[in-house]
Amino acid sequence: MALPRSLVFQVNRTQPQLITPARPTPHETKMLSDIDDQQGLRFQIPVIIAYKNNPSISNRKGPVQMIREAISRALVYYYPLAGRLREGPNRKLMVDCNGEGVLFVGANADVTLEEIGDAILPPCPVLEDILFNVPGSDGILGCPLLLIQVTILRCGGFIFALRLNHTMCDGAGLVQFLNTVGEMVQGKTAPSIPPVWEREVLNARDPPRITCIHHEYEEMIDDYSDERSDAAVMVQKSVYFGPNEIRAMKKHLPPHLSNCSTFDLITSCLWKCRTVALELNPEQVVRISCIVNARGKRNSLDLPLGYYGNAFAYPAAVSGVKQLCESPLGYALELVMKAKSEMNEEYMRSVADLLVIRGRPPFTLTGNFIVSDIRRTGIPDVNLGWGKPSFSGPAKAVNIVSFYVQHKKEKEDGILVPVCLPLWSMARFQEELDKMTSSEIVENINNTKSANINVVRMIPRL
Repeated sequence: MALPRSLVFQVNRTQPQLITPARPTPHETKMLSDIDDQQGLRFQIPVIIAYKNNPSISNRKGPVQMIREAISRALVYYYPLAGRLREGPNRKLMVDCNGEGVLFVGANADVTLEEIGDAILPPCPVLEDILFNVPGSDGILGCPLLLIQVTILRCGGFIFALRLNHTMCDGAGLVQFLNTVGEMVQGKTAPSIPPVWEREVLNARDPPRITCIHHEYEEMIDDYSDERSDAAVMVQKSVYFGPNEIRAMKKHLPPHLSNCSTFDLITSCLWKCRTVALELNPEQVVRISCIVNARGKRNSLDLPLGYYGNAFAYPAAVSGVKQLCESPLGYALELVMKAKSEMNEEYMRSVADLLVIRGRPPFTLTGNFIVSDIRRTGIPDVNLGWGKPSFSGPAKAVNIVSFYVQHKKEKEDGILVPVCLPLWSMARFQEELDKMTSSEIVENINNTKSANINVVRMIPRL
């Protein structure tokens, strides 16, 4: 569905209020892990979850009141989310569990989910309507850790939008909290998976020691600063990868790589196309950082069931610009696969040690691109009592970070990826992507590009 250019609707909001835990909770200070409090996670991430009207839900309270009450009950178990962050010596973050609460806004909008259409997708042009940025609420220290707006639509459906301080949870941790809210809506009195804090399990060792190579945190001197990029207006667009695009990209691979994962294939393609579009100095070094989950037995960390902190690393592949741009797609793909394979328990321990030794540095910004596949976090299946959402995922890319979002287009399962680039480079990016995702000319040259990349839209972000 195309984005309606004339989409204008009225939103009536209640006054923002703080939702506190339904029962008294411990007043204490809890330390974040050395993975949680790194500089690269000190930002707010917006997420949108949309639900269609469900006539089988008959409750006079309505979604706003039911969800507000459920959040209050869930915070009894997730009481650190009702606290406030403060910073200690050596920039160490901790939660003051003071029970002040999370911010909540109820709203009504004179529009239907069908009328909103693709405007619900990232990069969401109606984000400011469905997630009000309460003045003074968007800091990292001393501010609410969650902002939630529930907007009832004219069709009876609703949009649940939130903004999370990323230092507190990763995608899997957020989903665990939201599932608890959903369980409370549906009448349960306790979460089916009790939350576990235990952030010390991802702290640095004593003494800390860096035992792996971490390209994602390398300190770089930007010898190739581009004044065009530095002063550029940044724009976002989403690109869609369905079965046709995946098949077309695989035709660029040698036989021994044809069984690669969809994530690795898309990641390699985006890295190459993005690098070409940015017209960087051929001698510059660029990297792609893939967010890899540390949960599960594969990484031997044995994180307890119910752990809701950040549990991932960003192993990075590195290449010179000239070699990446001029080599076949298989070159980038093999680099991505190799970087991901480095993730294990030792790698994760080494990351925590590096962050402490180097004073919690940011991830590398120069020449970096970070991708996160959120499809398996469980967010597509979050049930707040109204069934499966019609859409769920991040509202936009965040600077150099793109997310892989599950998306059904005309009954076809695919992946939507919001990308942020300078305005002057976006057309070239699209051109390079078309080369990778177009079907080969077989029967009718005029139909070759009929199944090309599906561009959702381009939204300026000043």
